[in-house]
Amino acid sequence: MNDWAPIAKEYDPLKAGSIDGTDEEPHDRAIWRAMLARYVPNKGVTGDPHLTLFVARLNLQTTEEKLKEVFSRYGDIRKIRLVRDLVTGFSKGYAFIEYKEERALLKAHRDANRLVIDQHEIFVDFELERTLKGWIPRRLGGGFGGKKESGQLRFGGRDRPFRKPINLPNMKNDFYGEGSAEKRSWSREGTRDWRTRDRDHERSRDNRRPERERSWAWGESERERDSKEERSRGRERKDRDRKDRDRDRSRERDSKKQRDEDKHR
Repeated sequence: MNDWAPIAKEYDPLKAGSIDGTDEEPHDRAIWRAMLARYVPNKGVTGDPHLTLFVARLNLQTTEEKLKEVFSRYGDIRKIRLVRDLVTGFSKGYAFIEYKEERALLKAHRDANRLVIDQHEIFVDFELERTLKGWIPRRLGGGFGGKKESGQLRFGGRDRPFRKPINLPNMKNDFYGEGSAEKRSWSREGTRDWRTRDRDHERSRDNRRPERERSWAWGESERERDSKEERSRGRERKDRDRKDRDRDRSRERDSKKQRDEDKHR
């Protein structure tokens, strides 16, 4: 608990999948995928990672000019990179903004988070791909945040920091005499002898046994009576069915005999 922190200092997919960073087994396949991934940051990305902000949840219609207009109020911007689809050229909804000074970076990080741009509430954090050790992106099962509906939330970032683990105190068991001496000391007036207590327990159990036997016997007799009644009803139904069939056969024979007599006349 001494080294606990709400923000992860090093990325661990297993801990990121836990609300308090204490899980010992992954609870979804994406965590397994992140644990097995061997991710290498994109070497083609230039700029100082310690002066770069990550801006997400952008409106797909937001442009670089709009971002420059908003974020330049915090300080001088060196570079803006709005990530776009390589095929369509459409925005993917996130960007990287590099400042010239650390003071401007910290101010934007503090004030621009949850700012509304083009009807979208944005999310602002430091760049983690090149600054956080062990970083695994979301597409490989890592990252931070996520949607609750997916069941694959990630914790330890600015959006969803770790919750402090609950450590229950080690409770001593007085049954084995581990409690305080005051609790272990029994007053002669307030307690009874163990033998007397056991004897009373045996007596009460003996008194309860006949009641249980009577209840069991009653239950068995009830079941037997129900089964006999069911068998009797079954026999009656069979007798009725047999009589109905005999009556139908007799009617058929009589009608056939009558037709034969009519034919010979």
